[in-house]
Amino acid sequence: MTELGIAMVGHAFMGAAHSQAWRVAPRFFDLPVRPVMSVLCGRDADRTRAAAEHLGWAEAVTDWKSVLDRDDVHVVDICTPGDTHAEIAVAALDAGKHVLCEKPMANNVTEAVAMAEAAERAARRGVRAMVGFSYRRVPALGLARELVSRGRLGKIHHVRAQYLQDWIVDPAAPLSWRLDKEKAGSGALGDIGAHVVDAAQFILGDTVREVSGTMETFVSERPLALSHSGLSGTASDRTGPVTVDDAVLFLARFAGGALGSFEATRFANGRKNALRIEVNGSAGSLAFDLEDMNVLQFFDGTEDAAVAGFRRIIVTEPSHPYVGAWWPAGHGLGYEHAFTHQAVDFVRAIAAGTDPVPSFADGLQVQRVLAAVEDSAASRTWQQV
Repeated sequence: MTELGIAMVGHAFMGAAHSQAWRVAPRFFDLPVRPVMSVLCGRDADRTRAAAEHLGWAEAVTDWKSVLDRDDVHVVDICTPGDTHAEIAVAALDAGKHVLCEKPMANNVTEAVAMAEAAERAARRGVRAMVGFSYRRVPALGLARELVSRGRLGKIHHVRAQYLQDWIVDPAAPLSWRLDKEKAGSGALGDIGAHVVDAAQFILGDTVREVSGTMETFVSERPLALSHSGLSGTASDRTGPVTVDDAVLFLARFAGGALGSFEATRFANGRKNALRIEVNGSAGSLAFDLEDMNVLQFFDGTEDAAVAGFRRIIVTEPSHPYVGAWWPAGHGLGYEHAFTHQAVDFVRAIAAGTDPVPSFADGLQVQRVLAAVEDSAASRTWQQV
């Protein structure tokens, strides 16, 4: 095989990000097979056709099931709301298509289990599945994982992880599918909390085993988009209920003994995309903020206290994860590059016949953490994952 045909389902925010990745990956990285943007799937024929032309897809269809029998499609890339992930992923895997699925993997543990089982069945036939936790592919977080795995932080004691946004602080912001539990599964917890759970587990090479959390919805009713009434525009005088959380806080214990604190909110006024992680160990610490994504702060606790301090590492050297394919040192990367790295890793795993990471089993583990947080918030007790 010299080409890998891609069918992508969904063409909104994540669809645009994934399209950029598929366009760019073979032009900057030496790939064993060339991904081909074969077909884009969407619900509305006109909008899907326009998106396909704009984003660079060769064809547009309105029935995702139609791609499962096509010989020119080898990968199904799922960029839809969470309520459709399980149906599409299971059907695609059973049809022999490799699957890349956006996070969170599903809307609940039952769906995630079905997806993980489908991935296990498919793997026995050489068919691969991966979850799109793209922040694993930010070079600074890759370097953070390397420092931890090399023992530069010693025994890990603390993890502090936050994901802070402010895009629905305004109570007049219209109701969207991300605020509907049936479509999104949860709010800040699944949308952005899933990212920090995965990122923390990735950096530590460890898993969350116990949680105690609380959740809050600050605005319970929001204006309906005019499209709900068949009109154009962004909002109307009618309102609908917000059925997900606006913010979540939880404590965690990791299998290896570390303590964790996690926060995810879409009500942090002034914070646009602040994914922050700090890790403290017996021999050092590290800290990262996505709003300064080319920098990793590192403290070496073995240095002389008279000169010790946090070191600001500019993560743009060719030796840093993924960076060698891009620009000269000092020329930073952006949000979109993590999706390109994700596509590269997935293509290489498919070509090599190896299981990509994060796997559907990894996605299921994160889903179990999210479910345990919800159970903890409802029962006001610690919950095992």
